[in-house]
Amino acid sequence: TDIGSSLHVPPSAISDPAMDVLDHEVGVALEEAIGAVPAPLIDDRLARRNARVLAAAQALSGGNSAVIFSTGSIIGAVLAPDPGLATVPLSTFVVGMWVGTLPVGAIARRFGRRAAFETGAACGVFTGLLCAYAVLRGSFLLFSLGTFSGGLYAAAHQAYRFAAADTASEAFRPKAISMVLAGGIFAAFVGPELVIFTKDLWPAYLFAASYLAQAAVALIAALVLTLVRIPRSTTGSVAKTARPLVEIAAEPRFVVAMVCGVASYGLMNMIMTAAPLAMVTCNHSVTDAALGIQWHIIAMYAPSFFTGALINRFGVERVVAAGLLLMVASGAIAMSGIGLAHFWGALIVLGIAWNCGFVGATTMVTQCHRPEERSKVQAFNDFVIFGSMAIGSFSSGRLLASFGWTAVNGVILPVVLVAAGLLGWLVLRERPRFA
Repeated sequence: TDIGSSLHVPPSAISDPAMDVLDHEVGVALEEAIGAVPAPLIDDRLARRNARVLAAAQALSGGNSAVIFSTGSIIGAVLAPDPGLATVPLSTFVVGMWVGTLPVGAIARRFGRRAAFETGAACGVFTGLLCAYAVLRGSFLLFSLGTFSGGLYAAAHQAYRFAAADTASEAFRPKAISMVLAGGIFAAFVGPELVIFTKDLWPAYLFAASYLAQAAVALIAALVLTLVRIPRSTTGSVAKTARPLVEIAAEPRFVVAMVCGVASYGLMNMIMTAAPLAMVTCNHSVTDAALGIQWHIIAMYAPSFFTGALINRFGVERVVAAGLLLMVASGAIAMSGIGLAHFWGALIVLGIAWNCGFVGATTMVTQCHRPEERSKVQAFNDFVIFGSMAIGSFSSGRLLASFGWTAVNGVILPVVLVAAGLLGWLVLRERPRFA
């Protein structure tokens, strides 16, 4: 009983599919207690199972973001009272992500990860229904509220990557995160293909059918999430050992991880927000814009098949640095011309840059907290990242309307220089510890 309680896993929180894993852990603990075998306490069978389920859910839920980013600024341009407000629906989506991070963390702490994820999926269904209704009514306000709800859904499915790490060993953790994000590559097909095949199904109301289809996909994702099995590890005794959030947030490694996450996700979101409208403005078709977002999302998630292995081999700092360098390359491509190849090339490189930077930054965050601190630390990290994204998203529409596509991409260099400088400082600061 003492050994079982030391695992901090209440039996009521574990369903039958996970019992074999708990039995194995307790058995190994008993063997180690009597000196029988020097086996590890953590078995990654449950982690692999959860990573596969969450990857499937990511493939479906990611379609929510793809549909909104493929159509949001275009619908916004039609419904908005001012051209400079065209990207507001995408900005309210990001605000929804920002606002949703803390409630998602609170629900996860109180009721478990799966409850938080199912709540997010319900928001996804509501998003599709409300956005479709807004298109029918021609209401810019309702459409913006619908995309805000889509942001709440995104806040929940962004936490899938952390959930995959919950039951993983330290060695498997980067791969578990990568496996979940790799599921997003299928979102690159789910979202844009929904738009391409459904945009004209209701001829009088462009994209209304696309949002109804998105609601159906969110419902399917909710069913998939019922398969997630994550033991709840929060007990009163464990909670007492958790450090204050202020103390954790002051750690240099956590600060640098957040800054790199902000640079990677914030810049990517700002460029992706403006790209579809910029492409249409430059006389490219709606289909070209949707396919550009599709290739961008593929590039975001395809590297996840090997990002975890690269982190284990070369170190997380080098992978993040590579992502920041690729971010600059993306901006250079975007500013070199307005042809279809320039837009698509920049978006593809931007996607790869995001993957290296964001997977690396996420891995760094998981190195900064104890198990009992994970929900509040991860929620705070995402709150800061998505807050910066909201600022970038709101500013991208005005930048694009006032100064053009080149100005939007010109923001990349100064932000990357700050993040890269802090990352280099951290590497130099920590090097003596391992000398």
